[in-house]
Amino acid sequence: MLTKRIVPCLDIKNGRTVKGVNFVDLRDAGDPVELAAIYAKTGADELVFLDISATEERRKTLANLVRDVAAKVNIPFTVGGGISSVEDVDILLQNGADKVSVNSSAVKRPELINELSSKFGSQCITVAIDAKQIDGEWIVHLVGGKVPTELNLFDWAKEVETRGAGEILFTSMDNDGTKDGFANQALARLSESLNIPIIASGGAGNMQHFIDTFKEGKSDAALAASVFHFKEIGIPELKAKLKEEGIPVRV
Repeated sequence: MLTKRIVPCLDIKNGRTVKGVNFVDLRDAGDPVELAAIYAKTGADELVFLDISATEERRKTLANLVRDVAAKVNIPFTVGGGISSVEDVDILLQNGADKVSVNSSAVKRPELINELSSKFGSQCITVAIDAKQIDGEWIVHLVGGKVPTELNLFDWAKEVETRGAGEILFTSMDNDGTKDGFANQALARLSESLNIPIIASGGAGNMQHFIDTFKEGKSDAALAASVFHFKEIGIPELKAKLKEEGIPVRV
């Protein structure tokens, strides 16, 4: 049985790790290089590094910061933010990233997923999807959740898989930063309708939320930020609890 993954997320703005609620009200959470090193040593299975202002400011992810973080970790490391071409990905992989995450650029030009998958392999390509419920329907949003689209979450996720994505990072904007738990109903629907791994994001507040997303949400991995950054949950303790619950994890 495949082990479930615990994935700290480093949201980066102006070279610092930040965290907000519902994608706004950001506060400083520390130095990303230092945090990455701590997480690698304390049992994180992977790291995700998202330069959250890269797309909004129309600039590229900070390759030198990627290089500094990669030098400190020995676990898979995904980088996203402002990626819109094969060349962008090439630079990030050369600087130490193991995988890349694309979001807005893939919605604007879906062929990008095909191009990246063909060039680098699907195992290297994560498509991040930010969505919130509007009139009962999950609607995909862009540019850090600021711009709604006409895309339905489940339709877009299916297209993403068809085009060659290796996994999907789904963030519920309704749950993000609330610490009320993950959007498990939507996650379960994604997991049941797709054949690629689903990373749950948005809403982690306690250990039970991780248990619930693995059992009820059928998630393959759970991503969180503030509960790890501000030491509300320790990864070794979390994994011990998950193991007690019969959830397979790498210890």
